[in-house]
Amino acid sequence: MEGTNCEYEAYQSFKRSGADPQYVHIKQLEDHSKKLTDFDIIFFPGGFSAGDYVRAGAIFAARIGAASGHDILNFDDSHRPIIGVCNGFQVMVELGLLPGSSDLEKKVTLTFNSSGRFECRKVFVRIASKNRMIGSAYSGRNSWEIPVAHSEGRVVLDDPESTFMSLSDQGNILLQYVDADGKLAGYPWNPNGSYRNIAALSNTYGNAIGLMPHPERIYYTYQASEKLEPTAGKQFFDAVVAYSKSL
Repeated sequence: MEGTNCEYEAYQSFKRSGADPQYVHIKQLEDHSKKLTDFDIIFFPGGFSAGDYVRAGAIFAARIGAASGHDILNFDDSHRPIIGVCNGFQVMVELGLLPGSSDLEKKVTLTFNSSGRFECRKVFVRIASKNRMIGSAYSGRNSWEIPVAHSEGRVVLDDPESTFMSLSDQGNILLQYVDADGKLAGYPWNPNGSYRNIAALSNTYGNAIGLMPHPERIYYTYQASEKLEPTAGKQFFDAVVAYSKSL
C-alpha cells in the first residue's frame, strides 16, 4: 500500500527468525494474483498509508477489506497470526479485527497523541496478559525497550473504565507503557496518552495483535540503548514464527 514503511525491516526480522516472508502489494490482492490464504502470517506494516487521509488506516482498511475481507476472516478463524504495527494497528482496528469482540468493536479507537506532536523515540513496555503467541516471550524482565514513531497512537475507549475492565477480563490488553522499572507512568513514558497506558491489543484468542511500538526496529542489541539480550524485537518475531509453525 502506498505510504507504508518498515516493511523491509519486518521482512528481515521474519527471515532472521526462521520464516520465509514475501512482500504482497494491495494491488496484487485486488487483481487476485495473490491470496492471503496462501500464507501463514499476515503483517500490516507501519507508515502513513494513503497519507492518513480520512483517518489513519481507514483507506487501507477499506481497500483490503473490499479485496480480501472474506480471506482475512477465514485467516483469523483459523487462528493464524495477524500482526499490525503502528499504522497496521490502526488498519486492524478499522477492519474490526481488534479488539475482536463484537460488543467492544466500536468502543476502541486510535487518535492524535495528547502531546500534539509526532513522538519518535525509545519507550518501555511490559506484558499485560497471558497471550498464547508472545506472552512467554516477555517474561523475565520488568520492562522491555522498544521504539515508537507516531502522531496518532493514543488508544481511546468509550466508557473508559468499563471498557478497559472488559478488555482486561478478556485478555485483550497485551502491552502497557511503563517506566524503566516497569511501573505505569505518565508522559513521557506513555508517549501518546493512551488510556491506562495501553500500547498493544490482541483479540481474545491471542492470534491477532496490534501494537503501536515497532519491534522490527529493535531486533539487534546495537539498536538498543540497553545492551540486553535478547531484544524485544527478536523475542517478538521468534515467538510469532514459532507459534505459526506449531499450527
